[in-house]
Amino acid sequence: MNHKITLTLLAAFVPITGSFAQSLKPQEDPKFIKQAALRIDQHIASFYRAKNLAVPKVADDATFLRRAFLVSVGRIPTAEEALAFLEIEDPAKRESLVDYLLKSKGYSSHMANWAFDLLRLTDGRSGSTANNEPYRHWVRTAMSNNMPWNEFTRQLVASSGDGWDPQTAAVGYYTRDRGMPLDNLSNTMRVFLGTRMECAQCHDDPYGATERHDFYQLAAFTHGQTTVGQNNMESLWRELRDGDRSQSEEYRLAQVLWDRVYGMSLGGGGVGQIPLPADYQYRDATPGEVVGARTPFGQTVRMSEKRVESDGRKKLATWIVAKTADQFPAVIANRMWKRVMGNGVYEPVDEFIPADKSTYPDLVRFLGTLMVELNYDLRAFQHVLLLTRTFQFGANPNPSSIEGGDDFHGRKIERLSSEQIWDSLITLAAGDPDKQPARSLDNRIFVGGRPVLVGKKDMAQLSKEVLALKSEDELRSYFSKLFKEVQSASSGSENPGSMMAMNAVRTYNKDAKVRASELPSPAPRDHFLYLFGASDREVVDAFSREPNVGQVLSLMNGFVQRELVNKPSAHLYKSLEGATTDKEKVRRLYIAVLNRPPSGEEMSWMLDEVQKQGDAGYRNIVSALVMSSEFLFLQ
Repeated sequence: MNHKITLTLLAAFVPITGSFAQSLKPQEDPKFIKQAALRIDQHIASFYRAKNLAVPKVADDATFLRRAFLVSVGRIPTAEEALAFLEIEDPAKRESLVDYLLKSKGYSSHMANWAFDLLRLTDGRSGSTANNEPYRHWVRTAMSNNMPWNEFTRQLVASSGDGWDPQTAAVGYYTRDRGMPLDNLSNTMRVFLGTRMECAQCHDDPYGATERHDFYQLAAFTHGQTTVGQNNMESLWRELRDGDRSQSEEYRLAQVLWDRVYGMSLGGGGVGQIPLPADYQYRDATPGEVVGARTPFGQTVRMSEKRVESDGRKKLATWIVAKTADQFPAVIANRMWKRVMGNGVYEPVDEFIPADKSTYPDLVRFLGTLMVELNYDLRAFQHVLLLTRTFQFGANPNPSSIEGGDDFHGRKIERLSSEQIWDSLITLAAGDPDKQPARSLDNRIFVGGRPVLVGKKDMAQLSKEVLALKSEDELRSYFSKLFKEVQSASSGSENPGSMMAMNAVRTYNKDAKVRASELPSPAPRDHFLYLFGASDREVVDAFSREPNVGQVLSLMNGFVQRELVNKPSAHLYKSLEGATTDKEKVRRLYIAVLNRPPSGEEMSWMLDEVQKQGDAGYRNIVSALVMSSEFLFLQ
């Protein structure tokens, strides 16, 4: 060996052995996971036979290593991790690597990016001082805790209550779209059921089966969204907003209550009825007519148009996850297939195709059934896919031979996402980024841009107290006392307790060298992530992998040159420590950046560069490798 491999990494890649209790759930049973992977490969083999296709070759260890890291945890391996895997002689090391990756912090970080894009999750809100901080933290925690997808969906769609309470912070799913409930419903159907209904907001869908009447019946389930008790503050809010105190400290404190307490709460559980819009244009109903909630497919769930109810969102959530036959599990199964394999079994993944109408009925049915058998455990489902031989096939540069789907004949080459590129560069610059502390929930009370009452009261406490108030009189009395408390705290010096509380909050600005999931969302327009196509999170999955000139200029003159090429303390240069020959140094740089040793021809080129340029030659090598297509693309 040319590099000392740590015992920790060696242990991480040793195959797991031992007896398992027969009572293990399928998602916890290694034997079940392997058998499911084999079943998938058998389906793919049947497809090859039917299409008379040759079986692709399996990718080599270096390609598998890089692919597994980027797909599972969203970054390349560190030089130490790469060497630990490549230099181990063990036939089961690929299985062990997958297990190691799925149990790492990097997995939840990468999944958080996926969830944030899917749910259009931003830190702030346009036109309001309200934010999505507790909602973001709830989603991130759900990904870290591997919350089952059916439960995750149910809690989002059925949510109600205090936006700052950790138990009900999922209300951010609705309050993020406050004032746009129909758009929110369209996204709900697209994200969780693969049904595009946005056109039906205005007219019958000419390309689908959804009528405008159907859409409004569905919208009735979530109609009647309110805030919790905000009417208690309306009079005081108008006085401060419209009077001569609109620039006062008192007004700014009131804005905290109006926007960041009431504005982030969700009342009403869904009344189950909704009036048709004034421009309703079809003969089956009249404008303004009240219609009751009714589901358009699956098991019929309905609510009466004659009485107001309060559990519409709960009924909608139950229908989505339990009463749409195989549609709910099939949609998330296809999303996970695309996430791991590169292409969906059918495309686009947010337009559901019933199994019997797809190109691969048996495979589509199996994947949906598997998702249910694994109890909607997304990590376990991805574990199955990562263990398949199909995942290990070499890259295929040719487009799929199947229109609207995958031919499974090797992974299609694609450019890395902006987050994968960023997280990989951070890995080269500073080592394993998952050793950095995660961004914490910032629940401090900010008045006029500065934190107040730190160590005494936070937003969760404030929100709980305010939402418990039952009348305008109670609210005015509470507000008066709170304002005096803030004034008193502001006039005094910070005490050690408040300073400790401030230090306990961990946030990162756009310049922090941490994983993309920890940075402000969406990425500022001057940030590397935005330049390389990160989603603005205004619509579902709005990211882009399209190239532009700015990306080239950034690689040539920006972060790469500043933090990698010209920075001697960059982590990737530490891999050169102990190397005694130019050849060994070149080899280690290749492993650090491309996660493979150089070919003989490449080695010759690079040694020639080092001999001509001296130490500057190594910097040139790093620059060339990071800007290469091999680094920027996933094979």
